[in-house]
Amino acid sequence: MTQVAENFRFEVELAGRGLTPVAGVDEAGRGPLAGPVVAGAVILPADIDLTPFRDSKKMTAKARERVFELICELAIPHGVGYASPAEIDEINILQASLLAMARAVADLAPLSPGALLVDGKFTIPELQIHQEALIKGEDRSASIAAASIVAKVTRDRLMARLDREYPQYGLARHKGYPTKAHKAAIAEHGPSPIHRLSFKGVREHC
Repeated sequence: MTQVAENFRFEVELAGRGLTPVAGVDEAGRGPLAGPVVAGAVILPADIDLTPFRDSKKMTAKARERVFELICELAIPHGVGYASPAEIDEINILQASLLAMARAVADLAPLSPGALLVDGKFTIPELQIHQEALIKGEDRSASIAAASIVAKVTRDRLMARLDREYPQYGLARHKGYPTKAHKAAIAEHGPSPIHRLSFKGVREHC
């Protein structure tokens, strides 16, 4: 079995059980001090070239943008979901990530997946859909890899827009992650409305 085919074997197996369509689900932005956590859900057609779809963290920003544009050009079904900084503070980052994933799946409507491949150790609570959690799913499932790209590109674009509203933090450069410059800006200016007040590096400046 080729490496590309190996990256689609979970999708093929589920389809063989009649659980179609299969959506890959992943999130971006669990670690930052600012901005939402964003999730993507993608349904890849069985006959598509899978080569472009790999772990977004192993791609350059330009490469991710190209693949995201390809997803849009080919009208590949995809959904996006968000959980706000306030929701992250209220229910914790893990639960907020799962909430964003549930919203991304809902955003696939009117398509209703027969099964989900979810990156990580946890499935999405309260969804009455067959789910399988895959640790390091971006490397094992092309659908999850595609979802990771959708989530990452969507979040990076959002953080670039938020940089124009809050230019003092340098969000366009670090996307809200806890860089030295970002933490120094929080110490100087205090947290903004998009900062996660429960996170270390922010809460001590509230």
